[in-house]
Amino acid sequence: MKIVVLDGYTLNPGDLSWDALENLGECKIYERTSLTDEAEIIERIGDAEIVITNKTPVTKKIFDACKNIKYVGVLATGYNVVDVETAKIKKIPVCNIPTYGTTAVAQFAIALLLEICHHVGHHNKAVHEGRWENNDDWCFWDYPLIELAGKTIGIIGYGRIGQTTGKLARALGMNVIAFDAMREVGTKTEDCTFVELDELFKTSDVIALHCPLFPSTQGIINKDNIAKMKDGVIIINNSRGQLIVEEDLRAALDSGKVYAAGLDVVSTEPIRGDNPLLGAKNCIITPHISWAPKESRARLMKIAVDNLKAFLSGKPVNVVNF
Repeated sequence: MKIVVLDGYTLNPGDLSWDALENLGECKIYERTSLTDEAEIIERIGDAEIVITNKTPVTKKIFDACKNIKYVGVLATGYNVVDVETAKIKKIPVCNIPTYGTTAVAQFAIALLLEICHHVGHHNKAVHEGRWENNDDWCFWDYPLIELAGKTIGIIGYGRIGQTTGKLARALGMNVIAFDAMREVGTKTEDCTFVELDELFKTSDVIALHCPLFPSTQGIINKDNIAKMKDGVIIINNSRGQLIVEEDLRAALDSGKVYAAGLDVVSTEPIRGDNPLLGAKNCIITPHISWAPKESRARLMKIAVDNLKAFLSGKPVNVVNF
């Protein structure tokens, strides 16, 4: 059996092992494959039966050209890079990794929030540049410092990651409210109260996005909804960049309507030089790394291998297209 990994570098830049996958068949691992050159993708898949991809697309044209494909494994939770309908027609299971990064992503959401509240990186840099040594006073700060206890965080999307973020926020003394299309407004859990979306916009001091990207959520942070928010709200997004209309957020940051944003995702990745959020006031942007602690990637690797083993045993799991 031939296995091809189209883009393995981000999962394993050298600190993990491919041995468990390589033990399952003849395995060819590419660090990167073109995201746009279908001819290169087709050539690299060749006559392989097993295709493993992270962000390299597997389109109808590729399925039609690579007739030996029997299984596609996605090294991520999102699987929009695969034409799942074509795979379904061809009876090819597409399997994703649904739960590997819950703790890491929630932790990173809070890390973005804490950086906005304290600007630890900035003040560390200032000290090393000699500003404390030469300061007239025994301390200084360049940004308002924010205490979170007693403030309200509104979480849009209260699945596994949203729930974990809520628990961490509660540990900081925050009040937690949430909107989730699958939860009845007015119900309560130990950690949060579910409210209408407009109520969340109106009452939240911090808004954290943890919802999937659907037509109903694309651009959910837009100028109309921002107008409903408190002046000085903080927005956190390490879910999907397309949840935000970036031009509208830029205008709100520059005007001060939104005090700050902490973003680990943008609409086009890698970020383009003309992204309107580059240079925006009080906007922290990190390069989509919420998922990337070694512990999280090791779980992802194990689940990917387990998914393939389950398929080979005739009992596939985490199938998204059947």
